[in-house]
Amino acid sequence: MELFDLSGKTALITGASGGLGASFARELAAAGAHVVLAARRLEKLESLANAIEASGGKALAVAMDVTDPDSVTAAFATVQETLGRPCDIIINNSGISRDDWFTRMTEEDWRAVMNTNLDGVWRVAKAGANALIDAGKPGSIINIASITARRPQHTIAAYAASKAAVEHFTHVMALELARYGIRSNAIAPGYFSTDINDEFLESEQGEKMRKRVPMRRFGEYRELAGALLLLASDAGSYMTGTTIVVDGGHLVSTL
Repeated sequence: MELFDLSGKTALITGASGGLGASFARELAAAGAHVVLAARRLEKLESLANAIEASGGKALAVAMDVTDPDSVTAAFATVQETLGRPCDIIINNSGISRDDWFTRMTEEDWRAVMNTNLDGVWRVAKAGANALIDAGKPGSIINIASITARRPQHTIAAYAASKAAVEHFTHVMALELARYGIRSNAIAPGYFSTDINDEFLESEQGEKMRKRVPMRRFGEYRELAGALLLLASDAGSYMTGTTIVVDGGHLVSTL
């Protein structure tokens, strides 16, 4: 278990105000990391930070809007000033969706999804990687992709395209950052209930989707912890440029 120990490490999680991001923060804190909670809603982050510290962990809440370059820069500066070190682990989790047939989607909605899901990943990864390179430290960057990057689904063209781009960007990052000892990997979750999809999963269409998952259920947040800790810790020290799929067998289901 020492391989999974994150004591002495600092981990930044974007989109940490709820859902998967908050779950990731709790798991990383429980493994010993000093977690940096990043999102636009600072009041929610502070509540989570207090809960983590009440459980014996260490947490810092910082405001960050991944669509705003200045906000990303300021957040990383705050981490450096407060903790005196760069983040060893970066979890790119922020994401949104604008669901519609691509022929009806507006330019505004398409750009909003790309600016958060793809451009935001690039901004945060760039800032985090450069901070590690400047400090001469190794690290791990984990981008949250999706199984929709590999299997098409109606009305989520922008989301699926952004996640496909994130997965390939993860591979390019791995190639370019390996020389610095910085690993880049992705996790592709299947269907987990989040603010983005909870209404769909509870609908009649969502029930049809559940029946197509070989394990006949949607995922629980704790079931992403294994992949997260593997990629964040020394247990995955020789892993870079890979994507771990956690989907109950959804991708291997028959057509």
